[in-house]
Amino acid sequence: MTHPRENDRDDLDREVCLCFHVTLRKLKQHLRVAKPQFASQLSECFGAGTGCGWCRPFLRKLHEAGSAPPASPILPDAASYQSARGEYLARTAQNRVDADSGSGRQPSADDADAGSAQ
Repeated sequence: MTHPRENDRDDLDREVCLCFHVTLRKLKQHLRVAKPQFASQLSECFGAGTGCGWCRPFLRKLHEAGSAPPASPILPDAASYQSARGEYLARTAQNRVDADSGSGRQPSADDADAGSAQ
């Protein structure tokens, strides 16, 4: 049987920001020491939340909880977390492709030449 403290320790070593490998332990320490006023200031902890953006909702929950233990777990189990992030990345990549293929593309020099020839 595992000791309850071992499970807590394992949970603290889980990565919240998968882009920059920022663990829950690092973030809780940053909250305790730096006492950030805003959730966005958690990015000062090894760049958490500045990559793909998937962890930002979890960072907000963590900031709201502060140093007090949250009423419910902040992170889902590791496999679900990683799977949901993969789906998030696929959706955001598709959104970028859709945006790039629309009328929102940047005009090129050829477009400028075609407009002056009229």
